[in-house]
Amino acid sequence: MSREAPNLVDLAEADRHRPRFHFVSPAGWLNDPNGLTQWQGTYHLFYQYNPASALHHRIHWGHATSTDLVTWTDQPVALSPGDDGPDRDGCWSGVLVDDDGIPTILYSGRDGDRELPCLATGSADLTTWVKDPANPVIDGYPEGLELTAYRDHCVWREDGRWRQLVGSGIAGVGGTALLYESADLRSWRFVGPLLTGDAAVGTVEGGDWTGTMWECVDLFRPPLTDGVAAATGDAGADGVTSPVDVLVFSAWDAGVTHHPLYWTGRYRGDSFEPRELHRLDYGGRYFYAPQSFRDATGRRIVFGWMQEGRTDEAMVAAGWSGVMSLPRVVALGADGRLAQAPAPEVASLRGAQQEYAAQCLTDAPLPLGGGDQRDLEVALVLPPGATVALALAASPDGAEVTLLELTRAGAVGTIDGPAGNGTTAGNGVTADDRPEAGTVTLDRSRSSLDPTVDATPRSGPFPVGDDGSVELRVVVDHSALEVFVNGRALTARIYPTREDALRMSLRAVAGDAELRGATAWAVRDSWSGPRRLYP
Repeated sequence: MSREAPNLVDLAEADRHRPRFHFVSPAGWLNDPNGLTQWQGTYHLFYQYNPASALHHRIHWGHATSTDLVTWTDQPVALSPGDDGPDRDGCWSGVLVDDDGIPTILYSGRDGDRELPCLATGSADLTTWVKDPANPVIDGYPEGLELTAYRDHCVWREDGRWRQLVGSGIAGVGGTALLYESADLRSWRFVGPLLTGDAAVGTVEGGDWTGTMWECVDLFRPPLTDGVAAATGDAGADGVTSPVDVLVFSAWDAGVTHHPLYWTGRYRGDSFEPRELHRLDYGGRYFYAPQSFRDATGRRIVFGWMQEGRTDEAMVAAGWSGVMSLPRVVALGADGRLAQAPAPEVASLRGAQQEYAAQCLTDAPLPLGGGDQRDLEVALVLPPGATVALALAASPDGAEVTLLELTRAGAVGTIDGPAGNGTTAGNGVTADDRPEAGTVTLDRSRSSLDPTVDATPRSGPFPVGDDGSVELRVVVDHSALEVFVNGRALTARIYPTREDALRMSLRAVAGDAELRGATAWAVRDSWSGPRRLYP
């Protein structure tokens, strides 16, 4: 008898809002990226997966492989909840490490309302997994701490030992990353909190509130951007990394997912010395629970979960939920912040292209073609006070349109010095408070005639070149939208109802903006043939 839910895959494939070149599960529910790795030349993407419905329940680990980061092959489900034991209610997020040639997963097993670290070892091709009979490998919370939650893992090898961070929160204080160490991945000693935030500082609206719990903590030392490496010659011991460490986390509170943030600073000994707090993506929950890995070439590659912006009822009716972002390459820029861009491999999916010549922009819209699978690159010059507007997914009469505005303004305001002592971190200096020259704003108030979808705006600052130069890239894949402006990212979801809401155009709103050139590509599907809920 087939295990496939009636029509679930067919429902998903028929939905016009389902992306065609972003990774999505065969159907059902998808959330966090897990276990990202490049193993023996093959990229592996594991992910939180419910094959039974488009809602979050009894989570499995889905699995897909790729040789190019953009075209994926479904593999057998890696982990499923047990009939009893520590993961009977779900196999939640985790990571994959190489334990002397043995692929090993550390994940959060859910039993009732508790999650505890569990371990599984894999076959050489990573398609068959065996859970450790001694699970959980950490059988309780640290003594003396009242925790708000406890789950998700970051694991690495350091000085002949394993170290692990578990995402958590200390009641009445804030989110935290709890540090452990082990000789064998199975017996762990609690070291202490690596860093603890202050939930009394910042605001949800401002995008800098660190939450009462930190989900999906990720500690790494990023590579330098090419320009910074060439200009400074500054590198770490491996010749390619920066002298700055990054601690990424997603702010969570009482069951609500808010936004991804990251601290820059230095990881030393058993603590993290924070310098600055930054927003990782201006889309908030639309780029949530990111996880990164270093590939064979030394690149730091990150995926994030693009949550839905429609109701549970709509997700169930569509037969699917959740999108994986495009793979992004991240590196440390000259301003001490992470610069992000789609991995170059994404360009391999480009098809027919249209080019647009340099010109001065006016308030008359410049048509840039259209379609629901597009990749657009635009080079602009924005003098002080200039604003341009890019219309996306627009119907001919403008009844449905998503507007992306780029504004350059003068420097305003001042900031105080950094806060935080390496144990409890205030907000400190946030680069989002600095007087940067540009602001990107996404207006979704007319994105859809469906009143039930999320239409809240998104915005954030971006740096502008000395000559006013702005490099904009916009990727549209049906309901998935990813925007990159001079290294800053803004991710969102849009759900136009009209079949003709496909047009793109660019115009000046204020000032004498200049278009240096633009290219738009159609993008082909990254999937072919039928898919199965249980590959």
